[in-house]
Amino acid sequence: MNAESGFEIKPVYGPSDVPAGIEDEQPGHYPYTRGVYPTMYTKRPWTMRQYAGFGTAAESNARYHQLLAAGTMGLSVAFDLPTQMGYDSDDPIAHGEVGKVGVAIDSIDDMRRLFEGIPLDQVSTSMTINAPGSVLLLLYQLVAEEQGVPGDRLSGTIQNDILKEYIARGTYIFPPKPSLRLVADTFAYCRAEIPKWNTISISGYHMAEAGATPAQEIAFTLANGIEYVRAAIAAGLAVDDFAPRLSFFFVARTTLLEEIAKFRAARRMWARIMRDEFGAKDPKSMMLRFHTQTAGVQLTAQQPEVNLIRVAIQALGAVAGGTQSLHTNSYDEALALPTEKSARLALRTQQVLAYESGLTGTVDPFAGSYAVEAMTDAVEREATALIERVFDHGSAVDAIEQGFQKGEIEKSAYQIANEIDSGERVVIGVNRFAAESEEKYEPVRVDPAIEAAQVARLATLRAERDNPAVQAALADLAKGAAGSGNVLPLMKEALRLRATVGEVCHTLRGVWGVHRPVERF
Repeated sequence: MNAESGFEIKPVYGPSDVPAGIEDEQPGHYPYTRGVYPTMYTKRPWTMRQYAGFGTAAESNARYHQLLAAGTMGLSVAFDLPTQMGYDSDDPIAHGEVGKVGVAIDSIDDMRRLFEGIPLDQVSTSMTINAPGSVLLLLYQLVAEEQGVPGDRLSGTIQNDILKEYIARGTYIFPPKPSLRLVADTFAYCRAEIPKWNTISISGYHMAEAGATPAQEIAFTLANGIEYVRAAIAAGLAVDDFAPRLSFFFVARTTLLEEIAKFRAARRMWARIMRDEFGAKDPKSMMLRFHTQTAGVQLTAQQPEVNLIRVAIQALGAVAGGTQSLHTNSYDEALALPTEKSARLALRTQQVLAYESGLTGTVDPFAGSYAVEAMTDAVEREATALIERVFDHGSAVDAIEQGFQKGEIEKSAYQIANEIDSGERVVIGVNRFAAESEEKYEPVRVDPAIEAAQVARLATLRAERDNPAVQAALADLAKGAAGSGNVLPLMKEALRLRATVGEVCHTLRGVWGVHRPVERF
């Protein structure tokens, strides 16, 4: 049989299949195949995050308190689509989408409600936000300052990975060049103001969800990583000043051994890229630290309880592969927003792995496996060849603009769909072992009144704030965006004065324009 990445999986592996020299590799040492830290989980487990956010900031805040009480070690914020696209809840384009796939955040008032009663110096917060990532980070910093928490005590991550939006997801705003400038500005700002913050989570997850193979996932992700590093260096930053705060985000599928191999190969490849191509000297610059989420695309609406088993296997692969943090999907996410019970079960899956499985007793437990070591080498070969094809186009951005990565992923997705339709790829409950009838499921529904309430809050905000001061701050932001200086301090001042997310993003749209994808057909 063939692996998802295309190489052949042999029925039996032996010593001749294992690359030479692996016996000398140690965890916490270059090239970090066996893990970025010498002790990995033997001292403390990975950070257990649960991605959550829906409706209003107050509703999401209640869910965060529930998750923290259940033992979650870090928060992970899901934003609604208007927020992700830089629109306020009262914008006509936002109608019908407010609070649907995440929480609506329009201003500092909403961010304050979102984290009410949560001490921001005691939690690590991940925010899945890209084009307006710097805007939401600044709102978070402003709320922390209101709590008396300085920037150097904040820890967390913003996704802030705009390149994968052009490839697989679509929540971009600005064209690639100003978007890369905004990313580089965020690197520089955080180094000075929020030094423990992970300034980007370079993401393969969404590409995998769109159909990318494991080799494509890490190849296109690392190629984007190279592009971000080049952009930061071109902006005048030294590689070892920002690279230690880069992080990554991958999927974990049910193909257990290949996924473990994928994570090990990605670490090795990034270490070599940073040392050999960019001359990094700080070991932390070479460490590929990553968050993992189990594969939402592999969850089924049919027999949803089977997803509990899928998620457990996927989580096992992420842990055995050496992830730094993990979100486990709820079994009912193929149907609707997860219930409180299903979200708790997803977290309990991680806790069983951490405290009952024995996996945390040793580092890289699959090291030395003939199969896993051979697959690690095979994934690396496939991914390296794909990176070379990306840069045959000039740069990752050039390849994106020519549709290369998107086209390759679409081919893989089409092949997967054909294999499921033909029965060659088995999906339990869908094309094999289907049930004659399904139990009725009552999904969590988002109250449509949320949008009206959010719009009313915005009207109150605009009536109460100092509007001349807000307009002056936005004018200063526009001038800064037209120049070459760092725009984040200007954005922060506007947001402090209660400018909205949409107003800040519209100001930047007015200067930088918006991205219009080129149709390939």
